Amino acid sequence: MAGPISETDNPSRYVVGIDLGTTNSAVAYVDSQAERWMVQTFAVPQLVAPGVVEVRETLPSFHYQRATGEFAAGALRMPWTEGEPEFAVGLLAREQGANVPGRLIASAKSWLCHSGVDRLADLLPWHGAADVDRLSPVEVSGRYLAHVRAAWNHRFPGDPLESQDIVLTLPASFDEVARELTVKAAARAGLPRVVLIEEPQAAIYQWIHAHENEWSQLVELGQKILICDVGGGTSDFTLIRVGRDNQGKTQFHRVAVGEHLILGGDNLDLALAHHVEQKLVGEGKLEPRQWSVLVQRCRQIKESLLGDNPPPQVTLSLPGSGSRLIGGALQVELARDDAQALLVDGFFPRVPLDSKPLTRRSAFQEFGLPYAPDAAITRYLAAFLTAHRFVALPVEEPAPTDHDPARPDAVLFNGGVFDAPALRERLLEVVGSWFSEPGNAWRPRVLENQRRDLAVARGAAYYGMVRRGQGVRIAAGLARTYFIGATTVEGSRSAICLVPAGVEEGESVDLTGRTFDLLIRQPVEFPLYVSSTQLLARPGEVLSIDPEQMTALPPIRTVLQSGKKTAGADRVSVQLHARRTEIGTLDLWCSELSGGRTWKLQFDVRAATRTDLTGHEGLGERAGIVDQALRDACRQAIVDTFTPAGNQRDKPEGLMKRLAEIAEMPRGAWPPSLLREMWETLMEVEPGRRMSAAHEARWLGLLGFSLRPGYGMAVDDWRVAHTRRMLASLAYNNPTCRAEWWILWRRIAGGLPAGQQRALAQPLIGEIRATHRALMKGRGPETKSGSHEAAELWRVLGSLELLAIADKTDLGGMLIDLAPREKVTSVESAAIWALGRIGARSPMYGPLNTVVPADVAAKWIDGVLELRREPDTAALTLMQLARRTGDRYRDISPAMRQKVIAWLSTRQTPPHFLQLVAEGGQLEAAEQGLVFGESLPQGLRLLT
Repeated sequence: MAGPISETDNPSRYVVGIDLGTTNSAVAYVDSQAERWMVQTFAVPQLVAPGVVEVRETLPSFHYQRATGEFAAGALRMPWTEGEPEFAVGLLAREQGANVPGRLIASAKSWLCHSGVDRLADLLPWHGAADVDRLSPVEVSGRYLAHVRAAWNHRFPGDPLESQDIVLTLPASFDEVARELTVKAAARAGLPRVVLIEEPQAAIYQWIHAHENEWSQLVELGQKILICDVGGGTSDFTLIRVGRDNQGKTQFHRVAVGEHLILGGDNLDLALAHHVEQKLVGEGKLEPRQWSVLVQRCRQIKESLLGDNPPPQVTLSLPGSGSRLIGGALQVELARDDAQALLVDGFFPRVPLDSKPLTRRSAFQEFGLPYAPDAAITRYLAAFLTAHRFVALPVEEPAPTDHDPARPDAVLFNGGVFDAPALRERLLEVVGSWFSEPGNAWRPRVLENQRRDLAVARGAAYYGMVRRGQGVRIAAGLARTYFIGATTVEGSRSAICLVPAGVEEGESVDLTGRTFDLLIRQPVEFPLYVSSTQLLARPGEVLSIDPEQMTALPPIRTVLQSGKKTAGADRVSVQLHARRTEIGTLDLWCSELSGGRTWKLQFDVRAATRTDLTGHEGLGERAGIVDQALRDACRQAIVDTFTPAGNQRDKPEGLMKRLAEIAEMPRGAWPPSLLREMWETLMEVEPGRRMSAAHEARWLGLLGFSLRPGYGMAVDDWRVAHTRRMLASLAYNNPTCRAEWWILWRRIAGGLPAGQQRALAQPLIGEIRATHRALMKGRGPETKSGSHEAAELWRVLGSLELLAIADKTDLGGMLIDLAPREKVTSVESAAIWALGRIGARSPMYGPLNTVVPADVAAKWIDGVLELRREPDTAALTLMQLARRTGDRYRDISPAMRQKVIAWLSTRQTPPHFLQLVAEGGQLEAAEQGLVFGESLPQGLRLLT
């Protein structure tokens, strides 16, 4: 658990600061028993060549897994290792991986904050070599820390690292999930007790320490310091105000933190690589292996061309492809001026202060990472300064009249990107232009940290001593404002300020001025929103939910229970009390006004480890909420159909028609809110499905229809889990009920977690494998014409997007083998539809780490094109298998893409299908329904 270091504990001898960086990691420490303590750098022993161990001041954050026979025995051993290591981290890993990128893991820190994948899944290296063991971003980060721990314990055996006070740094803009995953990585490394500090704070702590005798003379009261932290993977902006503490002494106050941006040195590498690629192959693309080598080479070249005294040009060589690996190398000259223009103007362009970042998708979608939509760091900085124009001002002070209050007085650079003088100079030039006037040029003062590569680790170690009461503390209250979602009397959804920015750890906030109605004894959701721009909101203030300025966090979904139920006691009046705890949680108490009951909720805003859940977006609710009379009438129709006491003239076969008449709208127009109420009623009358086979078939059909697609509405995960627990088996095991059973699971598959999807799929895969073996040997039964159940078996398998890649590859291979067989003609259309879902380049809801490789999809495309018959789903499937994403690791080859386009062009194919294959883009509403297998509820959308 991440928690405070208590001064009452027996303090460890050493205080250690660890900068776990995207590109390089560093370690610093303080020997608290020294006569005059000082921050020292811990030089990390590491492999610099096979069999050669040397110490370096930084540990490159790269992981390399050896191939069989690649190194001699003992070549990867460290002084503390036993046996034969299978991997190396550090300098050797970086250098070896530049030549063999398929075995290299880089930028693991960026993957820790990638919400589009399961960050606990084994997915790195992203599209690496086939024989490489995949690791999760957490595991890789843990291995870097484990190396540090082993190196430390080898040097200080009497004071093991796990027994020292450790301060671990992370980006200020890391979301709560990424923060907790960083703590998990430390725990895996055997470091269960760490304190977290934001990297920009650590950087200014180092500046304070480096200027401990003069810092108070270098800044003035009321000044605003901008920390620009652009590292290998992220860009962070932080504002510090110089103020006074309670005793009137000068104190630094952290007042604002920018949004999370995956934009840093890695993006510069990619931009340079794209530039070189165009020089090498024009409009074409290098093979993935060559591209990976090129990116690693560009990392090195960038540092050379942007550094001090750069050469006028460099020569870059790449290995050949395919059979031309020897003698087929590619070579290109790269001029210094061209590279500097590309990187300086591309990432730090001259823009006005009122410019906003572009929202289009980034051109650089390599390696599966969701890079920031705009590459212009200066545009993000302009938006940050204008959004926080007034937040650095004390409430009691008026805004300055002699200059724009958005202006920072000083700048502190941090991160490896700013090792380049040209980039520092350009940023100062741009910021100066924003606040200069004709005839009165202005520039911010620069606060210098001499070693930016070590500043964060050193500042973290210094902060560890500050926690012991030594040194200068920065007042770093909550940098964000937290809001609780609630429905107003008028019925609109609003955000009520729960904990305002600036609240310190352990401080409580009472919203005694407002009264809330609390629902108990039924599933409810408590939405939580966070904003780093709405920093002036006060406790209890009601604001509209603004997706641009508020980010939804994983909500609490639960049922609040309370003793024996009495009439009218499902709604109680409460007041709210909140507290930000020292361990990073946000505790919320709902206290009854007219009684003594209190319900405590704990939002783990730092430790929201459910990476498979995202904050509820309220999309389904936007489709409309029908009136109570209509809901009651629909409920009664369902009750009458499935209870013995109901109107027996209401046969189950006519229920859908009756509901459409009551709602006065076709079933495709029923809003999700009405559908979920139908689900609730169906669960209440569940025993009624046993009244007859017809009753069970209709009950199953309407249940799946009302809960589709298994997500999109508040508490849908609870509904799907409750449905699964309720449905252990069928009451009537006939073909109709079995078909409806599979349709139900296909409809709600998106709400099932990965383990439940595997459990549902395994017996079906076993049956298909047995059929496959029999038919391949010329035996096996013919699938009966019109076999609805058999078709739905394939459709449900296609809907399980969380299956492992190996299972998907196995399924798709069997399907391609079976499709041409006459004995499966009746289910061919459903099977080919399933193939499109299984091999889709852009899944509906699944994470990118479950997308099958592009070469596998290409084989399936050939299989579909070679079918003697053309199922009506062939065009849809080919579109999904060939759809362009911009990620060369997911996209099929240009030649295969043209093959698909040619096939689609000769058929009556929707023009947008051709566009999706040729250029990419988003699915239209009707196309989403085709991919899903039927219409989606209004207001809900897919994630593609």
